[in-house]
Amino acid sequence: MSKSKQHSSANEHDMHQHHDSHGKDHSAHQHHDMSNMDHSTHQHHNMSGMDHSMHAVHDMSGMDHSGHERHDMGGMDHSMHMGNFKQKFWLSLIVAIPIILMSPMMGIELPFQFTFPGSDWLVLILATFLFFYGGEPFLSGAKMELKAKNPAMMTLIAMGISVAYVYSLYSFIANTFLGDHVMNFFWELATLIVIMLLGHWIEMNAVMNASDALQKLAELLPDEVTRKRSDGSEEKVSLQDVHEGDHLVVRAGDKMPTDGQIEKGSSTVDESAVTGESRGVMKKVGDRVIGGSVNGNGTIEIVVTGTGESGYLAKVMDMVRRAQAEKSKLEALSDKVAKWLFYIALISGIAAFIVWLFLSDLPDALERMVTVFIIACPHALGLAIPLVVARSTSIAAKNGLLLKNRNALENAHDLDMILLDKTGTLTQGTFSVTGVEAFDSNVNEEELLGYIGALEASANHPIADGIMKYLKERSITPKKATDVENISGVGLEGKVDGKEVKIVNAKALKKFNLTVDEEAIKDYQNQGNTISYLLIENKLIGMIALGDKIKPEAKAFIAALNERGIEPVMLTGDNEEAAASVAKYLGINQYHAALLPDGKEEIISKLVNEGRRVAMVGDGINDAPSLARATIGIAIGAGTDVAIDSADVVLTNSNPQDILHFIDLAKQTRKKMIQNLWWGAGYNIVAIPLAAGVLAHWGIILDPAVGAILMSLSTVIVALNAMTLKIKKD
Repeated sequence: MSKSKQHSSANEHDMHQHHDSHGKDHSAHQHHDMSNMDHSTHQHHNMSGMDHSMHAVHDMSGMDHSGHERHDMGGMDHSMHMGNFKQKFWLSLIVAIPIILMSPMMGIELPFQFTFPGSDWLVLILATFLFFYGGEPFLSGAKMELKAKNPAMMTLIAMGISVAYVYSLYSFIANTFLGDHVMNFFWELATLIVIMLLGHWIEMNAVMNASDALQKLAELLPDEVTRKRSDGSEEKVSLQDVHEGDHLVVRAGDKMPTDGQIEKGSSTVDESAVTGESRGVMKKVGDRVIGGSVNGNGTIEIVVTGTGESGYLAKVMDMVRRAQAEKSKLEALSDKVAKWLFYIALISGIAAFIVWLFLSDLPDALERMVTVFIIACPHALGLAIPLVVARSTSIAAKNGLLLKNRNALENAHDLDMILLDKTGTLTQGTFSVTGVEAFDSNVNEEELLGYIGALEASANHPIADGIMKYLKERSITPKKATDVENISGVGLEGKVDGKEVKIVNAKALKKFNLTVDEEAIKDYQNQGNTISYLLIENKLIGMIALGDKIKPEAKAFIAALNERGIEPVMLTGDNEEAAASVAKYLGINQYHAALLPDGKEEIISKLVNEGRRVAMVGDGINDAPSLARATIGIAIGAGTDVAIDSADVVLTNSNPQDILHFIDLAKQTRKKMIQNLWWGAGYNIVAIPLAAGVLAHWGIILDPAVGAILMSLSTVIVALNAMTLKIKKD
C-alpha cells in the first residue's frame, strides 16, 4: 500500500467553529464524527517549501505562453498557425483542376486531357502559384523540422512537392526552348498539394483545438478589488496595483483576489475551483486563503501575502506550462514513418542518380532520382492518419468522448496504469447529505430533519451549510430551537418543542450508553461519510450522513480496469482515513492521500520518467499540472475549464465508464493507423528500389506510370480501411 501523508495545520483543525447571532463563539461542530473529515486537503502552505500565496499573475501579457503549444497533431504541429487549411484547400483545388486537365500523369496522356496553344505556359503559371501558396505550410513546416534536426511528415511532403516543381520547371524549359522531350510532374505536384491540404484540414476539423488553460487560470481572479487605506476608508483599485502587505476587503460571494491571511472576520470558503475538493473550509483570523477561491457567507479582511509569480495559481500555471512543453516532444507514429521514409528516399534517390549518371546520361539519372523522390511521398500517406482520426473522433463523440489531442489515441493503446483523482472523478464532487435514517418508528424522516435543522440553523459551518441546503431543496422548514449551546468534543444541544435535543458524533454515543446498528451505517462508513446522530431526551432517534457520494458506476469501472491488467491508483487531497475508506470500498489497492497539486504532478512525473505509460483522470485546477504531465490526460466534463483545457481527452458525460470505451477505441485506432501506414507507405519497400533501377540489368524497372497507379490504389485502400474502424460496446 502506497500512501503519502501531510499534516494538517492547527487552523484546519479549528475549522469546525460556529458563531451564533449574538457573536458568541461555539465550537459547535466538534459533535460531528470528523474522523473522515480532516481538512488537510486544503492546506497549501507547504508546497515544496514555497510560500503559496495565491495571486496568479492576472496580467498575462508578460508571461511566456510558448509552452502551451503542445497539442501537436502528428505533422500538423508546425503548420497549425500557418494559415487556414480549409481556405488553402479550396483555392488550391480550384487552381489544381486546370493543371490536372492539361497535364499528363507521369507521362501518360489521360482520356480527359486537353491542350491548346499556350496551355503549357498556363500550367506553369498555375503550378507556380500552387507551389508557393498551397505548398507554403509544408515548406515552412519542413524548415522548422530541419532546424530542429528532426525531419518528419512536413519534410517528406516538402521534398516531394519541391522535387516535382523544380524538375517540372526544368522539363518545361527543356521542352519549350531546347526541343527535348522530358516528362514533367505538374499533375503529381497539383494532386499531392491538394490531397495533403485535404488530409490536414480533415484532421484539424476532427480534433478540437485546445483552449488556453493558462488564460482560464488568470480569469479566476477579479479585475478590480477593494483595498483599505491607512485611514480605514475603502477604495476600488485594479488587481495589478495590489502589492504584498495591502489590506483587501472580500465580501460574501466574492472571489479571493490574491493569496492572503485573514486579519478580521471569518467565513466558509469554497476552494473547489482551485483544489478540486468539494467541502467548504471554515476560515478564521490567522488562516490563509487562496486566490481564486470563493468567499462564502461572511465579509473578511485579508493581508496580501503574495502577488504576481509568488502566488499559488502562478505556480500551477508554471507547472502546466512546463509539463505541456515536455509533453509536446512526444512523436506521432506517422512522423516516425515519414522520418524514416525521408532518409530512405533521400539516400536511394541520390544513389540512383549517381549510378545512372555513370550507366546512362544526365536526363535518365535525373528522371530516376525524381521518380524515387515522388514515389516516396505517396498521396495515401497524407490521408492514412487523418482519415482514421476523423473516423475515430466521430466514434468517440458518440461514446461521450471529446478528443482534443489526436496523439492521445496513439499513446493510449498500451496504458499500464490509470491515476484517478477521487473528488469529482470517482465521487460526485459535491459535499452534501448522502443519507438520512430514522431509528424510531414514531418519528418520520421529515420530523427528524426538522429537529436537526433546528440546531444547525444558526451554525456557520460546511456541515451545517450542507444540511440546511438539503432541507431547502426538500422544502422542509426546520423547527425552532432555543438555548442552543455547544457540548465540547460532543456536539450541539438545545430545546426544541420543550424537549432536550442533541446532535452528537459516534464517540459521544458511548457516553450516553447508546448503540447503533452497524449494518445501518456500514455503507456510509465505507464511503467515508461524516455521520451525526440525533438524540431526543437522550434517546437515539436517527442519523444524518454527509459526504461526497461515490458514483454508482465507479466500482464496476475499477473492476474492469483490474480485469484488463491496468492498475488503478487513487490520488486525493483528502485525508488518509477518508482516502482509505473510499479505496477499500472501490477495490483500489494503491492510493496517495493529502496531496497538493505539485504532489500529484510529482508522482506522475516520476512514473513517466520511469517509462510507464500512465493516464491521469481529474476535474479540478489542482489536477491541471498532472493532466498535462501524464501520457494521457483525461478530464471530467463537469470539471473546471482549466482541467478540461489541460487534458487530451474530455469525458463529456462525466462517466468514468467512458474511459473503457476510450481505451478500446485507442487500440482499434492504433491498429488501423498501422494498417494504413503500411498501405500508404509500405509499398515503398518494393517501389523505391524498382524506381531506382536496382533490377534494370534484368530488364525490370518501375515505370513512373505504374508508380502513379500504385499510389492511386493505395489511396483508395487507405480510405476504405479507415471507414471500417469501429469499437464494440458492452
